[in-house]
Amino acid sequence: MMTRTSEGQRRRRGALDDGTIIDRQGVPEWNIEANFEGDVFTFARVRYQSYRWGKWRTDFPDSDLNFSFRLQQLTSIKVNPNPITLTFDDPRIFEYPFLYMIEPGDIMPLSPAEIEGLRRYCFNGGFLMVDDFWGEREYDQFYREIKRVFPDREPEELPLSHEIFQCVYQLKEKPQVPSINQAWGGRGSGITWERWDARDPHYLAVKDDDQRIMVLICHNTDLGDGWEREGVDEWYFHEFSEKLAYPMGINIVTYAMTH
Repeated sequence: MMTRTSEGQRRRRGALDDGTIIDRQGVPEWNIEANFEGDVFTFARVRYQSYRWGKWRTDFPDSDLNFSFRLQQLTSIKVNPNPITLTFDDPRIFEYPFLYMIEPGDIMPLSPAEIEGLRRYCFNGGFLMVDDFWGEREYDQFYREIKRVFPDREPEELPLSHEIFQCVYQLKEKPQVPSINQAWGGRGSGITWERWDARDPHYLAVKDDDQRIMVLICHNTDLGDGWEREGVDEWYFHEFSEKLAYPMGINIVTYAMTH
């Protein structure tokens, strides 16, 4: 069982526009053993252009810091306490086996360099997790861009029996994590979706020829808010962060690091 973060850890933390984190505000930091410095998991977030300014920054850096801490705390994976941000056309992406992209329902067209970078990254063993976009319009916006990257591949719905839902935590349902405000608003009714056309969570995958997931599309759910907001409210922490967001996130990273 996890302990909810303290008051100091739940305030908005500081970061620059380029993604440089300047204030952890209470999130624990740990040392990496010298012989593991080149062999640790680093949470790498994707920066991209959106029609509304800065959608890539949603939940940042709180979710990235909290998730890195929980992954270090709850698993045997050696984790870098300092998450990073980069773009699809940054050659450094090949140094990181896991990338995280948030709110892609507002994404502007990717550049040719970004398309080529993401395609090469995925076919060379990389894994992209896409999170926090809701409804058909936002899905269609992202779908257009991912089809430019993989024109000959179609996202396919994953069954609950897939190992990504079972590899560490055995999940009994596909998690739908609402934003904390939506959770509060729907607490009495049990509504966890953010709009009428987003009632059901979907976990879709773009796979390579060996059936390895290259892109995991987490649609109609907001795992990142479950990480970011874990310290805001005890009910939200136990109901969504502890039960759903962290178990699913840890399963996803474990899959990405072992396939």
